[in-house]
Amino acid sequence: MGDAATNMKTPACSVVIRCYNEERHIGKLLSGIVAQSVKNAEIILVDSGSTDATLSIAARYPVKIVRIEPEDFSFGHSLNVGCSHALSDFIVIASAHVYPLYSDWLEKLLTPFADPEVALVYGKQRGPADAWYSEQQIYKKWFPDQSLADQGHPFCNNANAAIRRSLWELNPYNRELTGLEDLEWAKRFFETGKKIAYCAEAEIIHVHEEKPGQIYNRYRREAIAFKRIYPDKCFSFSDFLLLFVGNAFSDCCHAWHDGSFFRETVGVLLFRWMQFFGTYRGFRQKGFVPRELASRFYYPNRLSKSKVPLRDEKERLISYD
Repeated sequence: MGDAATNMKTPACSVVIRCYNEERHIGKLLSGIVAQSVKNAEIILVDSGSTDATLSIAARYPVKIVRIEPEDFSFGHSLNVGCSHALSDFIVIASAHVYPLYSDWLEKLLTPFADPEVALVYGKQRGPADAWYSEQQIYKKWFPDQSLADQGHPFCNNANAAIRRSLWELNPYNRELTGLEDLEWAKRFFETGKKIAYCAEAEIIHVHEEKPGQIYNRYRREAIAFKRIYPDKCFSFSDFLLLFVGNAFSDCCHAWHDGSFFRETVGVLLFRWMQFFGTYRGFRQKGFVPRELASRFYYPNRLSKSKVPLRDEKERLISYD
């Protein structure tokens, strides 16, 4: 009975969600968490001043709501606040505008922690059907169909990730960064010999719904953060031009291959221009990005065959009807 009581008190994982005015998406994410095969997950919502129905929707679910002032918000600070309330040894971090595809999302995301050297696990992301075509190509590049138990570099993305609470307690997230706090955190532990694992089976849909100006701002702030993490690196104007042309051409080739060239070309050009012009404006110095990370962040995706299902996915699909 003592063990059972302990298990009831200690959740299998704590899911930390940062949110601000996410009434369109938060219900779907929380429904997906409730539908997981991992039933004793603690859910912590860190809200930075929502003025819409976000909190009233969240109140329908078993959620611990933690509030911070809007002026105190940073990506790292809000994560630290959420992690400080976590009771589990494993903290899952999810963006408020994602939702899991399968009922074993949490189970798969936590499995690599069986290796005590794993510090962080991140899962696959895909966009919804109406996402920017170029962003879909980025997701395929960053989040392939094959898992890696030890990927050999610190790339990660905490829109869909999990960490060990004990390591967070040693080194919380950097609250000063304008983005990429996940990369900076992973880099610190990777350099001490810890492993970063990628789990393709832990798949979510990431809904961005960004306008061109928002795409520009996102990549600009991430470039500012990247420059702080790697201060000797830069992104020159020639890098901007070469990578814009290379990636736009690659996306157009993919669109032609997919039979959507005429429908997607304008969007491809617009997205890639905003992505790389924002990156250029964020860096504004000479140099180059580390090879492994540059491959994930910037360089074009190769044409590939359609995905072969890893296993029977129908039985695991969550119905959001």
